[in-house]
Amino acid sequence: MKRIILKNLFAQANEFTGKEVNVKGWVRSVRKSKAFSFIVLSDGSSQDLLQIIADDNIDNYETLSTMLTGTCVSINGKVVESQGKGQTIEMQATGGEIIGEVDESYPLQKKGTSLEHLREIAHLRARTNLFGAVFRVRHELAQATHRFFSDRGFFYLNSPIVTNVDGEGAGEMFNVSTISKEGFKKDDKGEIDFSNDYFGKETSLCVTGQLEAECHALGLGAVYTFGPTFRSENSNTKRHLAEFWMIEPELAFADLDDVADLAADYIKYLIDHALKHCDKELKFMHSLPFTDVEKNYRDTLKGVVESKFKKITYTEAIDILNASKEKFEFPTNWGDELQTEHEKYLTDKHFKSPVIVTDYPKGFKAFYMKQNEDGKTVRAMDVLVPGIGELIGGSQREESLEKLEARMKELDMDLENYWWYLELRKFGSAPHGGFGLGFERAIMYITGMSNIRDVIAFPRTPGNCDF
Repeated sequence: MKRIILKNLFAQANEFTGKEVNVKGWVRSVRKSKAFSFIVLSDGSSQDLLQIIADDNIDNYETLSTMLTGTCVSINGKVVESQGKGQTIEMQATGGEIIGEVDESYPLQKKGTSLEHLREIAHLRARTNLFGAVFRVRHELAQATHRFFSDRGFFYLNSPIVTNVDGEGAGEMFNVSTISKEGFKKDDKGEIDFSNDYFGKETSLCVTGQLEAECHALGLGAVYTFGPTFRSENSNTKRHLAEFWMIEPELAFADLDDVADLAADYIKYLIDHALKHCDKELKFMHSLPFTDVEKNYRDTLKGVVESKFKKITYTEAIDILNASKEKFEFPTNWGDELQTEHEKYLTDKHFKSPVIVTDYPKGFKAFYMKQNEDGKTVRAMDVLVPGIGELIGGSQREESLEKLEARMKELDMDLENYWWYLELRKFGSAPHGGFGLGFERAIMYITGMSNIRDVIAFPRTPGNCDF
């Protein structure tokens, strides 16, 4: 008998009612009485769990009725309308067999388990209601990302993971080498000589795929990367990972307004897709006490989808903050970076809508951003959303070779290392721009999960590289 996954079983309940099917999955609970037993089964495909009634006259009844939580099992039975509350169908078992046994040491019992403990057994946490929901949402948002950009004419680019350039200029990079530190030779200046290393030069894990995306955007017109990126920042906050996934579209013949509009459309598309295709998962997660959501969080998400994003400059944002009567922890002087408290004031209190802030001071922005005529600001933008603040950062890129070289020299960067990036401005340069979205940040925002470690399968953080 062919196996039916629970997602399809519940979605096509009318079609399967009255028919005998086979289901396979992991036991959530067994409640035994003398004449029959209730078995609750999950196979990970759906937020719905299947209740199975096994009468004592079926073959293998004693084995099935004494299964422990976590047992992997195959059960045949007839699908019938459910008499219980909160479920449309259930199964009347006709037989079954155990596929994989467990013992009493199985760590996922019916009693509550903390998120901290579940991170320590990350190899098993996908079997819980919570993490099954998280990773189904993650899958849907990944599929929605590819669909969004492909439908708009963007080509998917697999950018390098190993690189010899610092795409952000921040220096927080993981080195890649086949030689131990003791094995490196030093040159006449006392600096490390990488010539005998694998690539013959110093290399690192990428912090962004943007620079490579610019190359292809200036040939294909529009591309996007969606892959892992790495930061060696020694941060243990709920919003930072050493390894995370980034979506970075890059668009030729575009200015900052084009980039900002694309970012707003993308956020709306992601949220709308999740609300339509992950309804049960989101309702479940939004109801949990440890998620960062208010009572009507679904309305907040719908509000973002339906909103027209307000656009202001950084200077206007500073003026608004300084004119408010709020007592901020961080200063709001022109030239200071906007902090989360500032961003949330703009979105949650002042405008009560998503906000796009543009034209930031160049002092705390990356080298590649297009410089404004005032000499003080660059064509950068951040998309701020209610509840969390910044979700997307992007910019129009500097297409002038002369200005880009001057800015890189100002930052004491090694221009020889970026020869190919500079040549883009030498050979048929064009206005272009793009943005970056940390995929895990987006999942956190939509699901309400409060810790970034709980929206990626195996989190990498300082001191933690298990699994």
